[in-house]
Amino acid sequence: MSALLILFVCLALGMLCRRFVALPEGIVPGINWWVLNIALPALVLALVPKVTVDAQLWFPVAGMYVTFFGAWAVFATLGKILAWSPHRVGCLALVCGLGNTSFMGYPMMEALHGKAGLSIAVIADQLGCFPLLAAGGIVVASIYSGRGASLPAIARRVLTFPAFLALVAGVFVGLAGGWPEAVEKLLLQIGQTLTPLALFSVGLQFSLHLRREQIGPLLAGLGWKLLLAPLAALGIGLAAGVGGLTLTVGVLQAAMAPMISAAILADQYGLEPRLANTVLGAGILLSLVTIPVGNLFLPTG
Repeated sequence: MSALLILFVCLALGMLCRRFVALPEGIVPGINWWVLNIALPALVLALVPKVTVDAQLWFPVAGMYVTFFGAWAVFATLGKILAWSPHRVGCLALVCGLGNTSFMGYPMMEALHGKAGLSIAVIADQLGCFPLLAAGGIVVASIYSGRGASLPAIARRVLTFPAFLALVAGVFVGLAGGWPEAVEKLLLQIGQTLTPLALFSVGLQFSLHLRREQIGPLLAGLGWKLLLAPLAALGIGLAAGVGGLTLTVGVLQAAMAPMISAAILADQYGLEPRLANTVLGAGILLSLVTIPVGNLFLPTG
């Protein structure tokens, strides 16, 4: 309960500080830099060597790909039917195809399922969601904004991302027998800064600009991200015989709120930033309820 409570407290603190406190310039980029470049890699380095490899670990990763490519297909189709602009299609494919599987997914999985659930969540994020952001997300943004995508630039972004490098290093450390106890403890202590800082940053960036013309796309986007995508992942998992905690974490990661970085990418490429922020803010708020509720209907071990 305490781990789940910290989500609400840190998110609320960020929202309150944004409204009532004169914040230092550059505080959000500074917090995000620490989270992405220090805390997240440290947590990955600590957890990945302890992951027990089994035949079902493909499922949490596959769930991320189903969520992303399913969103792309769904919103491209709806765009044709409803005559949406390419910018709107690209916005929804990005923001509702990529989940907040690290900043929110890690602490929520730890709160609900402990370190075992967190370890599976790291695999889903690092082998699924992040490569999709770095590669697929750039391609979608480029296509629907009218820009081109450079393969060397995409490859460089993936191969130089600190958490991805930590994942590769963590695999080798695990094969070699794991970290010494003192090193593992140090990495975990640094990694534990991720949850409060990431959720505080989310609160500082929280935005909910609801306009009449955004209601349809908002409902369609969140309907896919919070309901249909996890149901699709659940169906695939059950059909393939996946069970236990691996099934649960895979489905919940597919159901996670939209990714902050995806909304930032939509903004950078001019893909309806207002709609992106609306979907992001509403998705974060709703997922704090839908994830724990969904968890009640899934296996615990």
